Amino acid sequence: MIEHAFRGNKRYWSWLVFLSLIILTGFYFYMRQFNYGLGITGMSRNVSWGLYIAQFTFMVGVAASAVMVVLPYYLHDYKAFGKITILGEFLAISSVIMCMIFVFVDLGQPFRLLNLMLYPTPHSLLFWDVIALSGYLLLNVVITRVTLDAEHKSTAPPKWIRVVIIVSIPWAVSIHTVTAFLLSGLAGRPFWLTAIMAPRFLASAFSAGPALLVVLCLVMKKLTDFDAGDEALKKLGLIITYAMCVNVFFILMEFFTTFYSGIPSDVSHMQYLYFGFEGKGKLVPWMWASVALAVVSLVLLIVPKTRENHRTFFVACITVFLSIWIDKGLGLVITGFIPSPFGKVVQYWPTIPESLITLGVWAIGFFLITIFYKMVLSIRMESEA
Repeated sequence: MIEHAFRGNKRYWSWLVFLSLIILTGFYFYMRQFNYGLGITGMSRNVSWGLYIAQFTFMVGVAASAVMVVLPYYLHDYKAFGKITILGEFLAISSVIMCMIFVFVDLGQPFRLLNLMLYPTPHSLLFWDVIALSGYLLLNVVITRVTLDAEHKSTAPPKWIRVVIIVSIPWAVSIHTVTAFLLSGLAGRPFWLTAIMAPRFLASAFSAGPALLVVLCLVMKKLTDFDAGDEALKKLGLIITYAMCVNVFFILMEFFTTFYSGIPSDVSHMQYLYFGFEGKGKLVPWMWASVALAVVSLVLLIVPKTRENHRTFFVACITVFLSIWIDKGLGLVITGFIPSPFGKVVQYWPTIPESLITLGVWAIGFFLITIFYKMVLSIRMESEA
C-alpha cells in the first residue's frame, strides 16, 4: 500500500519538497543543539521546560482526540464517520510520533532516553507516560494497517480487530490523563496543582483535535475529490462546540478559584500570564489573543447557521485550534515556572534555533499526514473504480 505515497501530481510533490526543506532546516539547528547543548534554547535553570514540552503536551491531546470519531463509529455504529475514522487514526499516529520527537529533542543528549529502558522506574509518571504513548501508537498502527488493508482488498476487517479498537478507546483517554498528571503531580508548582488539570486537558483535546481534523477534511475537499459528508462535519461541529464550551468553563473556574481565594503563590502565576507580574509579561498579548480567538470561535460555533456553513465553520475550527495552541502549547507549561517557588521572575522566550527545530517537528507531522492521507484517498479511488 505504501506505493500509493509515491504517486502524485506536481502540487503533491511540491508540498512534500517544501516540508522536507523545513525538516532539513530543523535538523540542521538540532545538530547545532546536539553539539552545543540546550544553551542554544531559551530555557534556563529557572525555566527547564519550554516550547518543546509545551508542544508535546498539546500534541498528546491531538493524538487522544481520535477517540471522538473512533468511539461513535465502532461502538455506536455511526456510519456518517465511516469516511473520516481512519483519517482520525492516522492523525493520532502522526501526533504521537511528533510527541516522541519533541521529548527526544528536549532531552539535550538523546542517549539519556536509554535510561528509561535500562533503568525503568514504575513509580515515575514519566515512565507510564512513555508506556501509554508507545502502546497507543502500536494500537493505532495495527488498527490502520488492518482496516486499510481490508478496504484495499474490498473485504470486511477480521473480527479480532474490534477488540483492539475497543482497547484503544480508554487508552486514548489515558495518554492525556497521564500527561496531565505529569504536571498536576508536582506539588511545588501551584499553577499546575489543580484537580481539574486532567479534565481540562481532555476538554481542550476534544476541541483542538477534531477542529484540526475538520480543517484537513475541508482542505482535502478543496484540493481533491474527497468529501467527508455534511452529516459527519455537522456532528464534528457539535462535538467541537460542546468540548470548547467545557474547556472555556474550566478556564473560568481556574480564574475564580485563583483570584477569589487570593493565595499569593497561585495569583502570581495567573497574574503573570494575563496581566504581567513585576513589570514583566511576555505572554500577556498572546494569552489575550487566545481569549479573543476563543470568543470568536464560540460565537461561530454556537450559532447553527455559521457552524453549518463550511466557510465560517472552517474559520471557527482555525480559531479553536489557535486559541488552544496558545493556551496549552505556549502558556500553560511555561507559566508553571514563572515566578519560581522563591518568587523570582525569569522570563522565557524560545530562541530562533529552538523555534526552527519545533517547526521542523511540525513539518514531520504534516509530512506523515500527507503521505497517510494520500494512501487512504488513492486506495478508495481504486476501490470505487
